[in-house]
Amino acid sequence: MLVWRPDNDDVYDDLGFYWEAIVRYLKSPVRHSLEAFILNDDHEIIRRFREALNGPAGRRTKSACMQEVDFWASTNANLPHNKNSRAALGLKDRARYLTNWGPYGTKQIPPHYWLEYINCCNQRQIDMLDILHASALRDAESHDSNFASFYWNISQNVTKEKHRSATSGIAGCVTPGGDVILPHKGRPILGCEKLLLQGLPYFRLALQNETEVQLGDLAGNAMSLTVVSACILAAILAEQARNEMKVKKLKPGSTDKEKKDFAEMIFDRFQKIKPHLRKEAKSFVKVQDGSIDPEMKTCAMKLFRDLAKLADEAIDSSVLCTCESSGRNSRTEQFVQCETCRVTCCRNCLSDNAGYNLSSHSTSEFSVPREKHDSGKFQTKLRSLLPASLYLRSSGLEEIESIGHRHSKDIISLADCPFNLHRIKRDRRKWIITYYARNNDVGEAIAELRITVGDMKKVDIVSQQQSNCGTSVILTSFLPSRSDSPIFGALPPIATMCVGKDDLGSNGAYWVSKAPSTKGSLNAVGEGFSEPPRISAGLIETVEDELKAATTKSHNMKLFNSARGRNEERRWIYAKNWDKWPKVITIESEDCKSISGKYERASCEQTINMNALWIRQKTNDAPTLYLLIEPNVSRVGPDWAIISTSISYESQHVIAKFPHHWQPCDTLHDKKITVNGVEFYEWKHVKSMKCEAIYTSVQVTSNKCLETDVLMTIKGLTERQCNMLCQRIECDENFLKLPVHSGQRAQQIIRVFNSVCVSAIQQHVASNGLHFGLQPNEDGWHELNKEDPEKPFGLCEECVPRRPVEHWVYDEERGRWDRKYESGASRKFRLALQSSPTPFEIWLDREQRILDVKFFPHVAAHYVGRQLIDGRDIDAGEVSVNFRFTDTHLQDDPVIDPFKVKTCRNEATTNIDLKKPHNLYDRQKRVITKMLNIENGVTHFEELEMVEHALYGSSGLSLTTIAKRTSNLRGGVIADAIGAGKTVVSIGLILNALNEARSNKMFPRRTSATLVVVPPALLQQWKLEIDKFSPTTLNVIVIYDFSTLQNLSLKRILDSDVVLVPIDILESKGYFENLVKKANLNKAYKEKLPRLPTHSGQKEINDARGVWIPATSADPYAGSNNSSNQQNRNASAFYTHVYQEAIKSIRTNNTIKDSERAVPLEFFEWERVIVDEIHESLCTTKSEIDDARERDGKDFFKEKNRRAGREFLGITIKNVTKRPLVYRKAIFGLSGTPLLDSSSRVIELANLMGNAYVLGLSSHWRRLEKESSRDIFLENYLEPVKGREARTAEFSKCQDYLDVACCRNKVDDEEMNGCVLETHIRRVRISLEEKQMYLDSMKGIPEEKRSLSIRPEDFEDVSPGSFAKFLKQNASLKSRGEELVRICKEILHEDPK
Repeated sequence: MLVWRPDNDDVYDDLGFYWEAIVRYLKSPVRHSLEAFILNDDHEIIRRFREALNGPAGRRTKSACMQEVDFWASTNANLPHNKNSRAALGLKDRARYLTNWGPYGTKQIPPHYWLEYINCCNQRQIDMLDILHASALRDAESHDSNFASFYWNISQNVTKEKHRSATSGIAGCVTPGGDVILPHKGRPILGCEKLLLQGLPYFRLALQNETEVQLGDLAGNAMSLTVVSACILAAILAEQARNEMKVKKLKPGSTDKEKKDFAEMIFDRFQKIKPHLRKEAKSFVKVQDGSIDPEMKTCAMKLFRDLAKLADEAIDSSVLCTCESSGRNSRTEQFVQCETCRVTCCRNCLSDNAGYNLSSHSTSEFSVPREKHDSGKFQTKLRSLLPASLYLRSSGLEEIESIGHRHSKDIISLADCPFNLHRIKRDRRKWIITYYARNNDVGEAIAELRITVGDMKKVDIVSQQQSNCGTSVILTSFLPSRSDSPIFGALPPIATMCVGKDDLGSNGAYWVSKAPSTKGSLNAVGEGFSEPPRISAGLIETVEDELKAATTKSHNMKLFNSARGRNEERRWIYAKNWDKWPKVITIESEDCKSISGKYERASCEQTINMNALWIRQKTNDAPTLYLLIEPNVSRVGPDWAIISTSISYESQHVIAKFPHHWQPCDTLHDKKITVNGVEFYEWKHVKSMKCEAIYTSVQVTSNKCLETDVLMTIKGLTERQCNMLCQRIECDENFLKLPVHSGQRAQQIIRVFNSVCVSAIQQHVASNGLHFGLQPNEDGWHELNKEDPEKPFGLCEECVPRRPVEHWVYDEERGRWDRKYESGASRKFRLALQSSPTPFEIWLDREQRILDVKFFPHVAAHYVGRQLIDGRDIDAGEVSVNFRFTDTHLQDDPVIDPFKVKTCRNEATTNIDLKKPHNLYDRQKRVITKMLNIENGVTHFEELEMVEHALYGSSGLSLTTIAKRTSNLRGGVIADAIGAGKTVVSIGLILNALNEARSNKMFPRRTSATLVVVPPALLQQWKLEIDKFSPTTLNVIVIYDFSTLQNLSLKRILDSDVVLVPIDILESKGYFENLVKKANLNKAYKEKLPRLPTHSGQKEINDARGVWIPATSADPYAGSNNSSNQQNRNASAFYTHVYQEAIKSIRTNNTIKDSERAVPLEFFEWERVIVDEIHESLCTTKSEIDDARERDGKDFFKEKNRRAGREFLGITIKNVTKRPLVYRKAIFGLSGTPLLDSSSRVIELANLMGNAYVLGLSSHWRRLEKESSRDIFLENYLEPVKGREARTAEFSKCQDYLDVACCRNKVDDEEMNGCVLETHIRRVRISLEEKQMYLDSMKGIPEEKRSLSIRPEDFEDVSPGSFAKFLKQNASLKSRGEELVRICKEILHEDPK
């Protein structure tokens, strides 16, 4: 819609017609289908996404989905949508052919789906997949969603989602919060892919660490960028177009027809304007024979045979399961393979509960040892073997053109064009090597040579020899798509060649090209009956009548009659016998006798398009042939039945193609047995075809020491290549630095660098290694010495400029405090960033034609060092930095298993005397030893930060730097099981050095007390426990709220032994005001004193929904983000600012006397701090809060109180001396529910409990609770995206911290010595209602395994929360609850201790 204000306020202004005409004129057909915008499965972005779904976030989401009861039998408000859709579709109620889903997470899905993603989908979404799959099959021109391109938004109800878009091959509407899945890929569309679909160049945008949901939200819009831009452009040009056309204006009061005619007349005027389109000039670079050293080139046939020898290795190291398709390897060495369709799957993904469905396949097991399955080693072997370029001689191309292939026009222009190595891809049971010939050497691709090494079960079309594995080479020309009358869609190959592994000694390897097809006929007779896919999917017979009825409607009748005249009626209605397919098809043909024979239907389902596969078995004089239906992936036409020498749908194997209207059910119809119009293909031997390999003259040498900053030198560049590298640089100097850091010019230079140099660099690294990390038998890490002893790592502000410092200013007009920065500070910071040095530089010597890649590890060292020391009160001189180079192609994905906490079994015992008759168990004595070691400074932890800087281009090389510092741990976590005695251990620690603590007392701040911070409900319990176990009378102060503190003098607190305080003391009325008052802060702060914010600026999300995949279309962020978030962040940040200023001020106040009362707790220096139930303040996800509310009832610790606790502990403050609670010895956290379910929680715990820096703390999500929008942007922009090595190291360091600082003990067998296990059975009579409630509470247990005799061990494979809910339900039942109370009373009566 265009809205404008006409000149002279003329209400009959006709400018809108010109705008509409320009928009229509700008319309053009889409050149690329949806698949062109989808990233490869092994792209780093995809790998990181799948890693998250396999990690803690995905596991939590999966666990929640596994608790879901049967959606179909529930009262879910969305259920009617699914039921109504099935009824309208003619689909059986419980037909779940695609997914076989059931209650509690059970499912069996096709083996190409991402299992980790489907496990994160709820039952409504999974049922929606079944409905949409059946919808695609229901169409008269049906398509199998496992093989055809569909775009399904499963975040909304199925009644709002169409199973196919209006235009085939085009994506549907990209909406914010949409969870879109591509069923033929078996995976969702990621946020960056949504941006690409919208026309936004994601890889040119300044985006770094945004979440997938944020990217998807950014892309969400009903119109793409191209549409919006066209509308804006038309609005700008409309008035000028009207002035130039000088068309008579439309009369006032014109009829609709006159308006329509006027609009068409304007559009016709535009149609006569010839567009002035800038066409890319065709400039094909040719290889000159005299320009290449004869020793640098060889016949490519030798290369192809060498690759064929590696076929078995290629299969062993290839993708053998969908879980491996993004680069990682399966955790098992056991795999299964279908003997018919050859689909493979790892044993771990064949779970009966949730796994891949291979029940219809004839499978066998095989194993692949890990050393053989190492993809990195095999890729290195390939890179050392492959040449930089291939090129074809003109004689062979001329022969192909003479054969008359329909896509061989202008193929001769490819003669002697270099095909440069583009990429090596690990694929299903094979490796694919791609070479591209490009226009102008770096422009658009004009042709492709694709080499496949590995599985190629096919029959040579000419020789009839069958090969199971080897090498195939396919030549495809893209020139037809670049002609004046371009051909759209996938282009078939124009020539192919195969080398079988078993035929290396023969001369049978030769090129063949497809000749123009000839048309003929055949007889196809069916026998027996089998299910077609529509019946298998659950469609009922009434569907046929509904489709027929649709053709009789007025708006369809004319179109249907026209289609019937073209023999295309089956695109509207079903065949009469559509519900039966043959088991056996017998084919006879005089026009192509080689395809005659009996074809038997295979049982394989969901791995073959339409489950349509009939096989003619091999005989002595006839090879194996396959009759199958080739999918039209983009759905721009019907699927076609073909006869092929391979089970693959690739067209180079096809020898016969049925007419589009033929269907397998025709073989069971007497009048349709004879099939006319069958296309037969003949493949002719191209005898003169020659392909030669060029082992590039570009030579790479690498440096071996740090005395020079040159990492590698590239020689042998041509003058043309040098000119291309610096074509956009205005500089006359011969030796110049290439601007490759940022900007459009940098992207062009990097593109040339990739084309010219990357292949040679990768081959050099594969053959010779690279010093500083990639050299064979090399140690790896290299220590970096400081360039300037007076400037330790992390303190160079030239390398890492300091961010502008914010300050707070009160806005009188708005009545609020706002963040302010020094005038021009942001601009200065931006300029400092632009001028800061980078870890890599590329220098070109134009005269000598030499390229130097320089590296500066000290730049990277200062960056990683700053991460480690920033905001912490530590000596930067203690930081050491090591570096090395890594190759991403050789890196495995991190294996993120659940964290584990050790026991104290290896610790010595420390005896503490308790009040008689109580004694510590040995395991408790060992815990005290561990705590004492921490307090005495003998427990060390190596702090680590790691940053990876990728070399420019696509070489896959990265400079990895680690900053290390060994610190003394100043805290830890006691995570003993509930009831194992964490409280008594803490009391024992206090008693152990009680006299020492009392002697440490010193006026005015140093108290002898241990501060125990607990949830309010536990204050009295702690007081009772101290009285119970302490052999001497301890001076214990219990502070319930601020009113209690008002009655306590400073001297009283200094003299105390234990101070008990609620963790939410900041919520106590008057406490914060008292702190600010005693701190004598600025008057402005006192007048506008902030309150503790009622809402968090960022909610924690610890599962995949809301971060990696959208939660719902209405709330994609799962409640973690909303329009008032920044306002809440500002409120939180200002509260913290005032709180910190008050603490800083009061600690320097020398006027406080020992008799003064109500002295804030932040003033004191405590002997130690113990925080009980530490998880209460740190666990803040919505599900955890809801569970706590349900569990604790009236004692529920509210989120606002938890926020007060985090503020009191100083959770976001890295400098331990500036935290609200200062201690001399250590701080310990107690928790029976340890925070061990994600690395982010362990990182936070380590920072709080011991001031230990764990890799990743500098970018922890907690900062989002308080940071400004500017700083959040800078964090996302400047923080490098973590590579695989950094993510692996993060997990490893989290586990290291848990190993040295945490322990988890439980009652062991030694404590049970002398105890005899007696089993008593109490029989309880329960009502039928209670029985059903009891069974329903067993969430996570399959329905068939639920019983009244359920045991605790039956819950081992379900989430811990499920068992806790079961126990609560068990106790809440009246009959069982009363009996449990009686049992507990009896036990206490027998053992009063």
